[in-house]
Amino acid sequence: MSEHDTDPAKLPALGRMLLWVDKPGSANKIFWALVVVCGLLFLADFTYEKHGHFEIENLPGFFAAYGFIMFTGLILAAKALRVLIKRREDFYGDKAVDREDYPEAGLDKVDYDA
Repeated sequence: MSEHDTDPAKLPALGRMLLWVDKPGSANKIFWALVVVCGLLFLADFTYEKHGHFEIENLPGFFAAYGFIMFTGLILAAKALRVLIKRREDFYGDKAVDREDYPEAGLDKVDYDA
């Protein structure tokens, strides 16, 4: 398991069923399972007659392509918006709710913007 060495017998039923997610290589299995499911759903789009409101909706795979393009656009818009609303880590200064003094030796500061 991960950093928390927990006895599986102490976990609830759902926790025991999902223990496989924490094992190495599980992310790849989940990714490829999603690829297969999306591929099968795309192929299923060819098997029935569509009656869309607009003509473009009748194209096989239109909604898959439209969803992919819009989601990609949403990610790019969020990256552009980040430039406008990004603040320094110490923006609130002494007025921050979680303001505490930590010893410098105990901090591992990482500059994610570099």
